[in-house]
Amino acid sequence: MSPASPVVNVRFRLRLTRGDEIVLGPGKVDLLEAIARAGSITAAAKELGMSYRRAWLLVDTMNRNFRSPLVVAGAGGAHGGGAILTALGGEVVARYRRIEAVALDAAAADLRRLKALTAHPSGDP
Repeated sequence: MSPASPVVNVRFRLRLTRGDEIVLGPGKVDLLEAIARAGSITAAAKELGMSYRRAWLLVDTMNRNFRSPLVVAGAGGAHGGGAILTALGGEVVARYRRIEAVALDAAAADLRRLKALTAHPSGDP
């Protein structure tokens, strides 16, 4: 008997770009959600397995490319400054996730068929 085959999953990778810069995509939305949960960029970066610098650069890119910041960070200090999503940040996350859900729902029949066309764990067609 062969080892268990990984389950086929689907995730849309919607990206908003401006020139060569990715303004928003799945990783950035994951980061925004982690900041909302953790209350800081540092803790969110740690949760997602990325460096603070990388997380800060992603937040900076988002903040520069929207009408107003998505994340507001407090000044550091002995206990750190923390960070929160702004109302716009929360709206961006909600709209992005809603777009994903609508796209998955609209494509459900085709996605089921694509999954059915993937290789079976036994290797049979």
